[in-house]
Amino acid sequence: QVQLIDSGGDFVQAGGSLRLSCAASGSIFRVESMGWYRQAPGMQRELVATSGETTYYADAVKGRFIISRDNAKNTAYLEMNRLKPEDTATYYCTMTVTESVGGWAVDYWGQGTQVVVSA
Repeated sequence: QVQLIDSGGDFVQAGGSLRLSCAASGSIFRVESMGWYRQAPGMQRELVATSGETTYYADAVKGRFIISRDNAKNTAYLEMNRLKPEDTATYYCTMTVTESVGGWAVDYWGQGTQVVVSA
């Protein structure tokens, strides 16, 4: 089993910055890919960014957010700059993990960390 712990969410004024972290622990042979989603109140969960063979950013965050990873620590980061009130949401990290040699890749989710951006 693998556990993901999201952290770094906070209250911030528009124009500010935050850095989210997602640390994975447990039986990990290899992290295939990492990603961040967000869900605003009353809205569907949406993809923000992914890091795998390629890097993807949603149009709404392109140029402001940076996804990165520390493979040695099995940790993902989301650096969020020039934050806007519409970035307010609970942010969830996800990782696709292979737990053993020749094993299946399984998706895991963090518990979420809340980001509130005031105008």
